[in-house]
Amino acid sequence: MELNRIEYILEKYFQGETTIAEENELKDYFSSPNVAQHLEQYQPMFGYFSQVKEQKSTQEIPLQTKKRNVTWLSIAASAVILLGIGTYYVSDKNATPVVAQSELGTYDNPEEALAATQKALALVSNNVNVGLESVQYIHEYEQSKNKIFKQ
Repeated sequence: MELNRIEYILEKYFQGETTIAEENELKDYFSSPNVAQHLEQYQPMFGYFSQVKEQKSTQEIPLQTKKRNVTWLSIAASAVILLGIGTYYVSDKNATPVVAQSELGTYDNPEEALAATQKALALVSNNVNVGLESVQYIHEYEQSKNKIFKQ
């Protein structure tokens, strides 16, 4: 009768449904010398669990953490920032010369002004037309969606 109970508890153990008392009963059974021959394959597993439970760790855990040298880190960060600011100002001075505000957008000849305006409006028109083509695709998608999913 005890063998049937051990087999039943063993099945429950492998399904993860055993209680602590049943697991202790399995551990006691497999640590005894009279284990059934067809269950001897499980004996090393339960023997391992009891051995590991008795082992103690002797490794020491350091309680103090290593301190970083914050001074060198802050000096390096300051140097990088100063180098970046200096590079920005040097490259800004080498840029193209600034055109006076009064010279922007003024034409002496009205025909030149008309040609420049038409050129700018044509550029804007081309970009708007590209945008309208994209909107047209979205409109076709909406119509198809509404046919499929009637609201």
